[in-house]
Amino acid sequence: MRFDHVTIVCPDCAPLLRFFVDVAGMADGPRPAFGVGGHWLYLEGRPVLHLIERPAARPREGAAAAPPPARIDHLALRVGDAGEWQALLERLRDSGVPYRLADARALREQQLFVALTPHVVVEFVGAADF
Repeated sequence: MRFDHVTIVCPDCAPLLRFFVDVAGMADGPRPAFGVGGHWLYLEGRPVLHLIERPAARPREGAAAAPPPARIDHLALRVGDAGEWQALLERLRDSGVPYRLADARALREQQLFVALTPHVVVEFVGAADF
């Protein structure tokens, strides 16, 4: 078994698309015609992140508010080397994207978290010595 992909359903894919392409370094690539808007984002030639655009449903008049949509807590992307880690930090700073570093020395790693929306967080993981 191996990781295949993550799907995020959101009302507007544009901000997530910009982040994953411009900051995380993914490529927006071919996607079958599913009849709904979206993107397939690629790493190393594989589609690993599927964005599906689905506008938020409006409750009918007099109906109770719909429960919040399902969400992904976070997805993690492993950074390969120190140069890639530094380039990521530079792209984050240049883009003005806020991030939080976490102490993961006990795991011999470092972690960086970016909250794209209140319900979508991206974790970047790298070796502690980057």
